[in-house]
Amino acid sequence: MRIGTWNLEGRWDPRHRDLLERSDCDVWLLTEVREDVALVGYVGHFSAASAPGRAVRYAAVLTRGAAEPVANLHGASAAVRVGGVVYCSSVLPWRACGAQAPWCGANHAERTAAAVDALMAALPDDPLVWGGDWNHALGGREYAGSAAGRARILEAVERRGLWVPTRALPHRIEGLVSIDHIALPQGVSATAHAVSAVVDGVALSDHDLYLVEGVELELAHRSPAGGGE
Repeated sequence: MRIGTWNLEGRWDPRHRDLLERSDCDVWLLTEVREDVALVGYVGHFSAASAPGRAVRYAAVLTRGAAEPVANLHGASAAVRVGGVVYCSSVLPWRACGAQAPWCGANHAERTAAAVDALMAALPDDPLVWGGDWNHALGGREYAGSAAGRARILEAVERRGLWVPTRALPHRIEGLVSIDHIALPQGVSATAHAVSAVVDGVALSDHDLYLVEGVELELAHRSPAGGGE
């Protein structure tokens, strides 16, 4: 299967839909998602919280076929369970996000820790695929997040038994690495690559798309009731 993440930056028109459709992912972990975003053949589940003053949800998970929503998550995350696997999309704090809901804490490190800890406490113990715009590089220079925030994210990744095939992929800004990620259970192999969001010379978002493919997750395409599609 193929899993993708993209920060849509609150934009949506036929060009965005076409790029998502051409990428042909089984699951999308989207961020900064307008409430009218929809793809034929997919079911969408959105985060509880929206960006301040905008009809833009922080995160959404789009799946082919039925999925069981995971309730009571941190407001900037959305998650579903499909056949025993949980797929979660998150926006994590960036340096200038402030302390307004859904963020809390006196500084960026505290806000990241609070968001990650709340999310990890709420997610079920099922095998987890976790992605989205984490606002942190996982190596090299840190420009969107903080060193302490990165450490807290990596602790959560390790604690949940995950690995991050996107961690070394390039950011659109030369010399930087991606802050958009997809983490998979350890032992699940995959290849990862970036897809440019610049189409016909126009940037559809300030983030590129990031895809992992060749993912083999048992039960990944079964319904929550256990029946095949």
